[in-house]
Amino acid sequence: MPKLVISSFAELQAHEGKVLGVSEPHEITQAQIDKFAEATLDHQWIHTDPARAAKESPFGTTIAHGYLTLSLAPYLLSQILELNNIKMGINYGMEKLRFLDPVKVGSKLQLKAELVELKDLKGTARMTLKLSFEVVGAPKAAAVGEVIYLYQFA
Repeated sequence: MPKLVISSFAELQAHEGKVLGVSEPHEITQAQIDKFAEATLDHQWIHTDPARAAKESPFGTTIAHGYLTLSLAPYLLSQILELNNIKMGINYGMEKLRFLDPVKVGSKLQLKAELVELKDLKGTARMTLKLSFEVVGAPKAAAVGEVIYLYQFA
C-alpha cells in the first residue's frame, strides 16, 4: 500500500473506519535493543544478554522491550500516513495497550494502522488509531493498542 497523504480534516474523515495501511518491515537488531536499554536504564537480561537468553529464556534468544516496540510507532506510522497543512500535533495518549507476543531479535516488525474514530473538537481533530505491531510471519500481533492524536489543520 502506498503512503496515504492527507491535507484536510475532510480528507481524513473519508478514511474513518478503514485500514490506512501497513508499514515496511523493520528489523529489530541487538544493537537497537541495547541502545534502548541504555536510554531507559532497563538492562533486564532477557533483552541484553544473548548468551543467557539462549540458555535460559523460553524464547531461545533476546527479545525487544515492549516499550521499544511501542516507541517505533511514530517511525512506522510515518511510512503509512502523512498529514499536511498541520499547525500542530500532539500525542494525547494510548488506550487498550497489550503486548501479546514477544518480538525476538532479528524479527521484522511492521505496523498496521486503522482509523477507528475521528472527531472535530472545535477546529482540533482528535484521531484515534488502532495500531497493530506485527512480526512478519507470526500468527498473531506482537502488540496492539489505540493511540490518540490531536491535530490542528491550517
